[in-house]
Parts: sequence; structure tokens; C-alpha cells
Amino acid sequence: MASAIRQATTDDAGALAALASVTFPLACPPSTSPEDIAAHLANTLSEGHFRKYLGDPGVTVLVIDAEGDLRGYSLLVNRPTADPDVSSVLTRTPSVELSKCYVHPGHHGLGAAADLMHASLQAAAAAGGAGIWLGVNSQNARAIRFYEKSGFRKVGTKSFQLGSTVEHDFVLERPLP
Repeated sequence: MASAIRQATTDDAGALAALASVTFPLACPPSTSPEDIAAHLANTLSEGHFRKYLGDPGVTVLVIDAEGDLRGYSLLVNRPTADPDVSSVLTRTPSVELSKCYVHPGHHGLGAAADLMHASLQAAAAAGGAGIWLGVNSQNARAIRFYEKSGFRKVGTKSFQLGSTVEHDFVLERPLP
């Protein structure tokens, strides 16, 4: 089945929420409670939230579309961060946030994540970014390896509220072409 990376539309909001419900839990530490995961999905990754993201001119959502079946997505935020822990460590400005970058587990190891990352970097550069940054849970070794392989380097840390717990993220950054 052929797949392509394209910009998402509001018609994708439901499929994005369904994909997020599968992929987001994989990024959480094993100690994360199902209640905290459910709260985050409801408060950040619901169909209604994706509709808002897709209607925001400062947000770009890219999807891996395999003939109508979404296999992965990334969400880029092109505005200065409001988090002082992040803004104090970024070395490239303007900087675009890679807020989300997930691939369905059935497509891990097939190059889909690398293709999505490449498209995301191109989109961030096209939006005028000099750099791109992301937060990744400090316990998510697989994602950290992938981001480092993609040219990101650790520049700091930040806290992330996940339901009732505070998680600790590494802040990673890389220059854009």
C-alpha cells in the first residue's frame, strides 16, 4: 500500500485523535497511570483539539497517509515558546517546536518515522525557522535515540504535567537547513 506525507485537513481530526490514542501511550513512562494517559488524550489530543490545531495558522500538522489510513503524524508550532525553561536554552531563533511526532507501532522500523521527520524539518524551515526544538520524556530512550540520530542535541530540561503527575523532559534542539 502506497503512503504519502501531506498536510492534514480538518477532515483528518477524527482519524488523528484515534491515532493519538494508540501512539501517545507508547511515549509515556511505564509508571504512567491509565487515568493520566486518558486525561491527557481528552485534554490535548481529542478530535476537537485536533480541529483547533488544524484551524490555527501557527500550527502545521503533517500526516503519513496510506490510502486514507493515517500511519503517523507530526505537529509543528511556529511561535515563540511561553515556557521559560525552554526559551532560556534555545540557541537558534526563530525556533519552531516539534510538539508531536508519532508513528503507529505497526509501522515502526520501516523508515516511516525518518520520512516524517524529514518532512517536518522541511516544513519548519519553510515556515522561517532557524532551529527546531522538542521535549521528550527523559525515560523514553527509543525516542531520544531517534531524535539524536535525526540531528537533535540535548540543550536543557523542562517539566511536563501529565494528568496528576509531573514528568521530566529533555529539551532537544537542532539547526534547520
